[in-house]
Amino acid sequence: MVQFSDIAAQLEGQSIELPSWAFGNSGTRFRVFGTPGTARNPEEKIADAAQVNKYTGLSPKVAIHIPWDKVDDYAALGAYANDLGVELGTVNSNTFQDEDYKFGSLTSSNPAVRQKAIDHHFECIDIMHATGSKDLKIWLADGTNYPGQDDIRGRQDRLAESLQTIYDRIGSDQRLVLEYKFFEPAFYHTDVPDWGTSYAQVAALGERALVCLDTGHHAPGTNIEFIVAQLLRLGKLGSFDFNSRFYADDDLIVGAADPFQLFRILYEVIRGGGYGPDSVVAFMLDQCHNIEAKIAGQMRSVLNVQEMTARALLVDRQALTAAQESNDVLGANAVLMDAFYTDVRGPLASWRESRGLPADPIAAFQASGYQEKISAERVGAQASWGA
Repeated sequence: MVQFSDIAAQLEGQSIELPSWAFGNSGTRFRVFGTPGTARNPEEKIADAAQVNKYTGLSPKVAIHIPWDKVDDYAALGAYANDLGVELGTVNSNTFQDEDYKFGSLTSSNPAVRQKAIDHHFECIDIMHATGSKDLKIWLADGTNYPGQDDIRGRQDRLAESLQTIYDRIGSDQRLVLEYKFFEPAFYHTDVPDWGTSYAQVAALGERALVCLDTGHHAPGTNIEFIVAQLLRLGKLGSFDFNSRFYADDDLIVGAADPFQLFRILYEVIRGGGYGPDSVVAFMLDQCHNIEAKIAGQMRSVLNVQEMTARALLVDRQALTAAQESNDVLGANAVLMDAFYTDVRGPLASWRESRGLPADPIAAFQASGYQEKISAERVGAQASWGA
């Protein structure tokens, strides 16, 4: 039986990138609620993200979103982040809010619109050079609402051409990661609806083009851990966007809806070599805190990932393999369930204290007075979608 002491060293160095937009106001299509103390600009988003890393030790990078986090001097923004103990990570593009993108961006039938979208990604690559970021993440809202609205195959051809143009511009130490989402905002067809489409597109680009898997971007009942296993097997899993969903793309705290699913995903990540110092898979959150406290919500999220990682590491791989090879169905399942039901919260709390971190990071943050301070000081327009 694997003990926590056997796997504690493997928890060292775990890194879960935070999304800057989680610290602004965001939520449903019906209403975006404001919260006292919400960040008003990119610097304040980074300062809030640094609080998560300060108390958990799990989130040394902050992903930015362009143009939501647009500034005049990105090198200065990176230096500001470094002063707070974090660094800038993935650069996320945005081709889903301009009026020109109403009928598509990189897949548009209008050459001028496609070029505008390509130029935006060139801008993102320039920002990567200034910040030292390694990943350009692309998510597209492109698709159609009605049969016959546009040429489905033609849109795939235009997407391939656009992506190739962007990929040819990235640096030799940089990566392009293509996210997928099976629906919304397009309801008849989406241009990158699943992992297979994303894989087909990035496989044609080159070895530094990979798939981003958002855990909330699948149809109900989808076996996400199978997708994880397959993409790792193919060497094309570049990054995760961790969140949780009940119905659609709910962007809730990871592990909130189905902790067992998160455990199963992380087990396949570990089994497939996607975890550890030699892994090229980037862990990131992609969440919107609409009704809950934002900083504490991000803390809860990274702690959930850490807890399920620990449980997944506790799987007795030798016993599991033996049961699998002997077709011991119940025995193999029991090995997984034993690890999943192991309560690692106490050992993790002691382990954190041994590293100079609080046993309960959320309680320590709430006692620090930081939330009350920013609630009193931050007056004026709060950052939100599109700003």
